[in-house]
Amino acid sequence: MTNAAPSSPLQALARIRPDVRAMHSYVVQPSAGMLKMDAMENPFRLPAHLQAALGQRLGALALNRYPGDRVADLKAALAQYAGMPEGYGIVLGNGSDELITLLALACAQPVDKDGRGQRATMLSPMPGFVMYPLSAQLQGLDFVGVPLTPDFELDEPAMLAAIAQYRPAITYIAYPNNPTATLWDECAVQRVIDAAGAQGGIVVMDEAYQPFASRTWIDRMRAEPARNAHVLLMRTLSKFGLAGVRLGYLIGPTAFTAELDKVRPPYNVSVLNCEAALFALEHSDVFAAQAAELRTARADLIAALRRMPGIEKCWDSEANMVLVRVADPARAYEGMKNRKVLVKNVSTMHPLLANCLRLTVGSADDNAQMLAALEASL
Repeated sequence: MTNAAPSSPLQALARIRPDVRAMHSYVVQPSAGMLKMDAMENPFRLPAHLQAALGQRLGALALNRYPGDRVADLKAALAQYAGMPEGYGIVLGNGSDELITLLALACAQPVDKDGRGQRATMLSPMPGFVMYPLSAQLQGLDFVGVPLTPDFELDEPAMLAAIAQYRPAITYIAYPNNPTATLWDECAVQRVIDAAGAQGGIVVMDEAYQPFASRTWIDRMRAEPARNAHVLLMRTLSKFGLAGVRLGYLIGPTAFTAELDKVRPPYNVSVLNCEAALFALEHSDVFAAQAAELRTARADLIAALRRMPGIEKCWDSEANMVLVRVADPARAYEGMKNRKVLVKNVSTMHPLLANCLRLTVGSADDNAQMLAALEASL
């Protein structure tokens, strides 16, 4: 028997796609000992009595069994909570990120080794959520980003022109948008949806920040079901107050959700995630009160930022974040970090975001600490 020469690690690494090796992984900033105002998390923990009750429920779960009927119970609870229309279904994901991946996977079109075939296209306004272009790249779709206006409004003529040119399989509309926190004009959005539908495309309304917004697209889906029959509504419980649970859900006509279920990994939502989400929905009034408190705190935060010397621009917000423009974002970011406050420097993410910082809306005390750190760092 001849011994084969051992391969080098570099030879084995060459089996990994070149575009993946050229990528940067998603970085979560170390936050020990810091006030974390960079990830739009709910600052409030469960009250002590609910912590104890949830602990008892989670401790009694059969962790030796795969998820079962409780997943159906969670879907029913989410359908009731969201006001899901008749004839619609729900797909659950490990956060919205997994749902974005599943939709890209389901819509990707193969191209053979000779280049025959037509790659599918994903389209979205930009700057927007980083997972849209990332999922397109990883699943083999082309991505088209349509710039917003300089004031972060939806550029309707540019969107309509891009849809006509590229005929996207998937159009994402974040409602409200991340990182700009804008909630675009309802009529303009509907016209974009109409145009995507006329080209035979799917539209995903990403409502990750719905608890803080003044409108939801599900009202339009109920009011004009035929006009929005190609629209899927995506939400997450992360901004509801359960970022650590990792539970996203997508609502759409059953014809769509049945197809997405085919590419969903079995048991993608654990029994712990499922039960924690059910528990939270049973106490949705607690989380609604938290969202109301954060909306009030947001108004106070924006008012304080607009009075602060050194803030060149502070945009309105329909989410639990506020975007500001400063003269030197790197200096402001590092100064705040040195003062134990983490925010997000988004100034290099897109040309329209030049000199911008994104601030999470927290409790009144958190916001006061963040404002003091920002003022001292400008």
